[in-house]
Amino acid sequence: MLKYLGSKRRLVPRIVALIDAMPRVRSVIDLFSGSARVAHALKGAGYQLFTNDHNQYAHTVALGVVQADAEVHAARVERELRALASAAPVDGWFTQRYARDARFFHPENAARIEGVREAIARAGYGPELEAALLTALIQAADRVDSTTGVHMAYLKAWAPRALLPLELREPRLLPRAAAGKARALGLDALAAAQRLSADVAYLDPPYNQHSYLGNYHLWETLVRWDAPEVYGVAQKRVDVKARTSRFNSRPKFAEALTEVVRTVDARTLVLSFSDEGFVDRAWITALLEERGPVKCITVAHPRYVGARIGIHDPRGRRVGRVSHVTNREYLFVVG
Repeated sequence: MLKYLGSKRRLVPRIVALIDAMPRVRSVIDLFSGSARVAHALKGAGYQLFTNDHNQYAHTVALGVVQADAEVHAARVERELRALASAAPVDGWFTQRYARDARFFHPENAARIEGVREAIARAGYGPELEAALLTALIQAADRVDSTTGVHMAYLKAWAPRALLPLELREPRLLPRAAAGKARALGLDALAAAQRLSADVAYLDPPYNQHSYLGNYHLWETLVRWDAPEVYGVAQKRVDVKARTSRFNSRPKFAEALTEVVRTVDARTLVLSFSDEGFVDRAWITALLEERGPVKCITVAHPRYVGARIGIHDPRGRRVGRVSHVTNREYLFVVG
């Protein structure tokens, strides 16, 4: 899986156990699927998954490793990745932009990424197969990037992993869950909440100003493959400025979450949140109590790597003090 802000890697077993303990659950909605880590684990536990994310890269990952079933695609994915591994490098717009204008990848790896992506674009695969192959490429690129884990900036000197050769590995596809085939949507969260219905809805919304599209604009470009207009040192997509989410806006967050919580059609809600969010635990509890009694589990969690590294000026000198390196993650259950 990808290096990802807000990743629930440490919480996945707890989330799966929570849902396993609920009676008569066959289907789960993951309304903000992100890296698809939670949805993938829940599919592996036998549930029918309905995932959603409005960012194209996140939708693609969910399509490739949650909706796509191993018995249908695994053998073909293995064959196609072997062929793609020998794709000729291409030193084009992607390599210029992200290995020279910016230094997210070593030029040799950037050219290999570009060559593989061009080969995928030419092949005309079906949606699930293409998504699985793009997921493999994103994961391979993630293993050789030269960042602290996000695409807001790159390291001044190459990270050791950036000098390793790009390696395409099969994403872990799972057999179709006994409860039914998964489905991945790429909608606004409220639109998805209006369309989907399941026994449990898992909500893990963005909760502060950090935009996932801005932090992972490289994956968005790698999936869309649209050579977008860019800006700034990080060569961000210009549409990062326009494709905003209400969940990243302090004035709009409360209304957005309220609409989703009141709309989503599920017997039980599991909401993941943090003490670094726009609203506090008491506010969340009051909102959820509209649906029934609320239980809250608190888990200490390390903050994202940028906070642990500290605050530095453009010359790399430490200029500020980080207030804390641990935050509290909340798992609310209602219904």
